[in-house]
Amino acid sequence: MSKRLRSSEVCADCSGPDPSWASVNRGTFICDECCSVHRSLGRHISQVRHLKHTPWPPTLLQMVETLYNNGANSIWEHSLLDPASIMSGRRKANPQDKVHPNKAEFIRAKYQMLAFVHRLPCRDDDSVTAKDLSKQLHSSVRTGNLETCLRLLSLGAQANFFHPEKGNTPLHVASKAGQILQAELLAVYGADPGTQDSSGKTPVDYARQGGHHELAERLVEIQYELTDRLAFYLCGRKPDHKNGQHFIIPQMADSSLDLSELAKAAKKKLQSLSNHLFEELAMDVYDEVDRRETDAVWLATQNHSALVTETTVVPFLPVNPEYSSTRNQGRQKLARFNAHEFATLVIDILSDAKRRQQGSSLSGSKENVELILKTISNQHSIESQDNDQPDYDSVASDEDTDLETTASKANRQKSLDSDLSDGPVTVQEFMEVKNALVASEAKIQQLMKASRLEKQNSTPESDYDNTPNDMEPDGMGSSRKGRQRSMVWPGDGLVPDAAEPHVAPSPTLPSTEDVIRKTEQITKNIQELLRAAQENKHDSYIPCSERIHVAVTEMAALFPKKPKSDMVRTSLRLLTSSAYRLQSECKKTLPGDPGSPTDVQLVTQQVIQCAYDIAKAAKQLVTITTKENNN
Repeated sequence: MSKRLRSSEVCADCSGPDPSWASVNRGTFICDECCSVHRSLGRHISQVRHLKHTPWPPTLLQMVETLYNNGANSIWEHSLLDPASIMSGRRKANPQDKVHPNKAEFIRAKYQMLAFVHRLPCRDDDSVTAKDLSKQLHSSVRTGNLETCLRLLSLGAQANFFHPEKGNTPLHVASKAGQILQAELLAVYGADPGTQDSSGKTPVDYARQGGHHELAERLVEIQYELTDRLAFYLCGRKPDHKNGQHFIIPQMADSSLDLSELAKAAKKKLQSLSNHLFEELAMDVYDEVDRRETDAVWLATQNHSALVTETTVVPFLPVNPEYSSTRNQGRQKLARFNAHEFATLVIDILSDAKRRQQGSSLSGSKENVELILKTISNQHSIESQDNDQPDYDSVASDEDTDLETTASKANRQKSLDSDLSDGPVTVQEFMEVKNALVASEAKIQQLMKASRLEKQNSTPESDYDNTPNDMEPDGMGSSRKGRQRSMVWPGDGLVPDAAEPHVAPSPTLPSTEDVIRKTEQITKNIQELLRAAQENKHDSYIPCSERIHVAVTEMAALFPKKPKSDMVRTSLRLLTSSAYRLQSECKKTLPGDPGSPTDVQLVTQQVIQCAYDIAKAAKQLVTITTKENNN
């Protein structure tokens, strides 16, 4: 279900017209610029969804609309409504303010610091206050007054509070009363539909007993939201919970990883985790799925001229201060996984989640989480799992998640060679990206004027030279540092390794017009491929991929054999390797192919992903050459 905006709606943070995003847990609608700041804060602060281009459970959207229309924003801006605030110079952002620092500082104060919410009188025992608030929440959820409950939650009421006298939780009360929107709000704040009351009954049981069948079905969906989201991310399908099917385990088109000893070792380590650590890892992967999917929607919906600015990039999961440094580092490393590696991890988690529901788990250690991440992302070499140089030397502070910090830039530069993909995207989303990429010469000219590049000295040249290509045809990952490439793509000579002593670095880049012309040719061929994907014409994949490969080869030939710029080289490598991988994926649709997939949808997803990476790399080359040629 999608949202149809009314013209009267404005951004909750800057009052700009026609907001196109929602902050689900804050009950507000926000504009693109403010959304870019929300995304940089992390899901623990704000859970954003696009109002039109993200699938919504109808009652979840209704819950957010109800909160927005009933003044939820005044909860987060309570003190700003006081006339004294105007006198003191405190004000909210406005549409004309710059994103950085003006809007960003206001949004952080509003949602991260909760600087403007109504403060309760100080008491000596904060736990008593939280208990009192939770008891008020427990009684309030039987009514339809959502904003009252949101206010209580904002002050510290606990959604999973177990009432000692009543013997149940707020979700039990809301379910018994048939309050489906209250149930949605409680679930957003962490309420568990599987919790039993003192009689051993769950909220689902009470909803069914009361004849609230829609609520009961929705509570079951919420109970399986994590595994449903992971499955939908890979294959575009969800289980049929009504008929007792609670899990879908997609099959990889290339099963070679499943046969490797390292893959078996990774699964064994995953199985040995305690339930608590497994749940933490699964939640972290869920957050990474959300980051990748939101990135894809973001790219599909932005004006292309703004696509390359600092407001659009969330390169890895922002730091959650409630988590340990080790866990935050592991969460950030998930962004380094290419599409195949990440799909492998997601499938393993889905498989083990199903196993754990059906039986008991083995005990394990916290170190195994790190071993699982390393094993999945390094299928070639056991030795490199003990690499002395971690992908992320330290966890960024809250301030460092600002998208123009050095840590963020360095991560973006480092991740260019291994994974510029933003996660799988749907055909519909990619068609929108395609239309925005090279719809017309004017669009590209607009991009060229607005483009801004980060500094290129974030990563030493040796890191690039020794980094293996993560987009190789077998889909396996490799060690990021300290090792020469163990596998070579046919045609990788288009972008020679910088280690070649006989080729001198060349600062000369092709003209912007030539790069634009080749980009248009690539995009036209990608359009044909995506139309074939939309119409399920799998026999058209191979000829389309061959035409794309020819266009990519011609574009790569415009550039010098050894470009001086790291950014040019990494973009060229992504361009050429993605074109070869696209051909490899398309061949899997052949009926007689020994690697023929068991899930055509998953192969189509991989094909779309490769096309997405090609388009993204081409866009980067337009941006880079424009910047360099104008200097």
